[in-house]
Amino acid sequence: MNEKDKTMETKIALFKGKEIRKTIYNDEWWFSVVDIIEVLTDSKKPRDYWYRLKKRERESSGVELSTFCRQLKLVSSDGKKYLTEIVNTENAFRLIQSIPSPKAEPFKRWLAKVGYERIQEIEDPELATKRTRALYKAKGYSDDWIEKRMRGIAIREELTDEWNDRGIKEQVDYAILTSEISKATFGMTPSEYKKFKGLERENLLDHYTDLELIFSMLGEAATTEITRNKDAQGFNENKDAANRGGKIAGDARKKLEIESGKKVSTTDNYLTEPEAKKKLGEKTKKEYENYE
Repeated sequence: MNEKDKTMETKIALFKGKEIRKTIYNDEWWFSVVDIIEVLTDSKKPRDYWYRLKKRERESSGVELSTFCRQLKLVSSDGKKYLTEIVNTENAFRLIQSIPSPKAEPFKRWLAKVGYERIQEIEDPELATKRTRALYKAKGYSDDWIEKRMRGIAIREELTDEWNDRGIKEQVDYAILTSEISKATFGMTPSEYKKFKGLERENLLDHYTDLELIFSMLGEAATTEITRNKDAQGFNENKDAANRGGKIAGDARKKLEIESGKKVSTTDNYLTEPEAKKKLGEKTKKEYENYE
């Protein structure tokens, strides 16, 4: 674990004024089981409750809840570290489903609602698109930005479908190919780009400017076209196609930067100010400068 992750390990997740210890493991958040139980049950002895919960679940459904957990050392109330059972976000939801407590009911209803909506989206994919648009709108993105982002999602799906049909199955291979396109397009891998923008767990694409979105789409669309025309098969051939596709976008980016005198890649992000408001502020600033 690097120094950054060690720092994040000490962070506390707050739930309605109560603390749930969490840590980063394998690049995702994991949460203390006994803390979740204490918050949702108000049990004075959450470890005893956890023991009885595992036993009840094993007897009623045959499911061993411990198989969803890992053990890592977390800081306890006495300031010392002890091995503690932890779960990732997905299995935290699974754990909540097993807790027979009124305080867990809102979570269970929410999970049921999410599951129902997911089934609706499978039956009618257009619903997923509408919900995504509405979500971005609620987060303060402009209509123009949303249109580009949605188009980018469609282009990405088309590319990953091609990869899947051509023998790319492992998630790590998708990540490597994506990194290859990004490196050739922007001169940075996605992880490097996130650091450049000052992001941590946030989705990089949700912090791209209009031009960054456009060149990202060009790199992936070009890769899809080359992959098809060259009939790329297997990882190595698809990696070559990814590099070529990214280079097309990278060359176009460099030409624009020469003509405009301005870099496409920017440290701008939307962590503190929504995209639409930030864009409006930049427009007002330019109008004022032109007036001067």
